[in-house]
Amino acid sequence: MASSLSGSWLLLVLVATTMAAFSDARAVAGGGNGNPTAGFTKVELNDGDFQVQSPYNVPESQRFQYRNGVRTFWVYKNDKPFNTATHTNPRSEVRLRGHDYSSGVWQFEGYGYVPSGTSGASVMQIHNEEGAAHSTILMLHVYDGVLRFYSGDAVEADIYDRWFRLNVVHDVGASTVAVYVDGEKKYSASVIPSQSYYFKFGVYMQHHDVSARMESRWTNVKLYTKN
Repeated sequence: MASSLSGSWLLLVLVATTMAAFSDARAVAGGGNGNPTAGFTKVELNDGDFQVQSPYNVPESQRFQYRNGVRTFWVYKNDKPFNTATHTNPRSEVRLRGHDYSSGVWQFEGYGYVPSGTSGASVMQIHNEEGAAHSTILMLHVYDGVLRFYSGDAVEADIYDRWFRLNVVHDVGASTVAVYVDGEKKYSASVIPSQSYYFKFGVYMQHHDVSARMESRWTNVKLYTKN
């Protein structure tokens, strides 16, 4: 793990931070092309809102690291679930808590990085309330370097080994989601409505084309909303 976070790691962090600062400056200036957050209001996030879920049988520090503003998540395909009451697949994720929503338009923004070799993992999702007929309305999976809407349509063809800006917009009233990569709209879909929703990001193993080890890194994660 140490080798994957050393050397060029600090340079990658600096690049992502610079990109985020540029994005914020454009948002203050009033938005425009490449700024999906124009017209939205930023939601205040505290450290306690970032709830980590990781395999129950190992210390959190063996599957998650928060360093210099970057959250790094990794799991192995034979890992345990995040608690003993579930039979779900291995994950190392953040559940953004305290900001569940049931109306309006909400937006997730973050700068992500997926190292080459990671496959068969969800790196971001919009989850429904517990007990819903459908667990999610959106999942972004990585398979062999391609970011996909679940296991289907390609959202971004070349996602490996680079920082990318991800914006996901959920219009609750219209039951639609839209995905932007580096400020460009790449995908949109209608979704099945539910009672309430929340955002998650990290790595969550899926059911095919799974690599032995899965990892993603995230920085400058923000939420926005508008009525």
